[in-house]
Amino acid sequence: MNEAQKYELETIIEELEGYRGRHTELITVLVPSGATLTQTTKQLEDEKGTATNIKSTGTRKNVIASLDRAIRKLKEIERTPENGLAVYAGNVTLADGRESLEVWAIEPPKKLKIKIYRCDQTFVLDPLKEMLETDECYGLVIIERNEASIGMLDGKHIKLLQHMTSGIPGKTKCGGQSSARFSRIRESLAKEFFKRIAENMKTHFWDNKKLKGIIVGGPIPTKDEFLVQGQLVTQLKEKVIGVKDIGGTGMHGLHELVEASSDLLAEQEITKQRQILDLFFEKLAKEPEKVAYGIAEVEDRLMRGAVDKLIISKSLPKEKVKAMEKLANASSAEVYIVTNETAEGVQFDNLGGVAGLLRFEIHN
Repeated sequence: MNEAQKYELETIIEELEGYRGRHTELITVLVPSGATLTQTTKQLEDEKGTATNIKSTGTRKNVIASLDRAIRKLKEIERTPENGLAVYAGNVTLADGRESLEVWAIEPPKKLKIKIYRCDQTFVLDPLKEMLETDECYGLVIIERNEASIGMLDGKHIKLLQHMTSGIPGKTKCGGQSSARFSRIRESLAKEFFKRIAENMKTHFWDNKKLKGIIVGGPIPTKDEFLVQGQLVTQLKEKVIGVKDIGGTGMHGLHELVEASSDLLAEQEITKQRQILDLFFEKLAKEPEKVAYGIAEVEDRLMRGAVDKLIISKSLPKEKVKAMEKLANASSAEVYIVTNETAEGVQFDNLGGVAGLLRFEIHN
């Protein structure tokens, strides 16, 4: 699923979540990949017969009308798409306050594996929401002598799960203790700290089925000592795919660790976003005639067929994103949807949140 497909699915889910039926009269039909629409159509015809027994005249009328719309839509489509089909129908209240009998037919970007028919006050959206979840994530751990941070990279989202302090005193002598004894105390506290980190990593990562790997960062030699002495369980130790030299913990440190790990995360969404935005900013500085930014300028370049890669921020209004995607598709431009959850994303938003890398220069 590419970013444009993901954004489109997010948008339709958000819209459908906003609708509520007055009674149990909103229809959800999920047809799994490989199923035939003929069987589903027959089931809905049977449900129409059952619906005639509904006591409330208004509810009965709306349910039967919704089933009719769903059946007509299935007959229009004729064959089940490769990934299955999600059909939603019902009498809903639109943004302007009008009630309207609407139907949506969605071919999901991933295979539907579940068959559902439901008549309720809300649409069944969980199977589509699950498709938006990333298939894999990475554990992030930063270890310094005095503190540590445990985080998670999930798609484009970096989350701080836990921050810990060690309580290890500095190297300065105190209380008249001998240098050797003070050093032993510090080493004992360090081992205890490493043990706590390992235990908390197990708490956060052990049951995560999507965990593809763990990246450990920190200064030399602390992070390396942890991997040797930290009592990390074998299953998690084998998940460590990289060790990076960085300084700083907390959210800033986690972002720095992810940035330093671009070689390990080449296929991850956050790395792809950074790469396309870095390319835009580089061209803006060195070849400004090969880029366009701002809604009016980019729309003009799209209509002229000059845009090779269109970059759009999710912070733009949905209607504007859809309109620009439509222009991009008409000229076979690649579409990249980015967020403002990284420093590059914030900088991009400040420039208007939309840009195009051009196939050729445009002279006004």
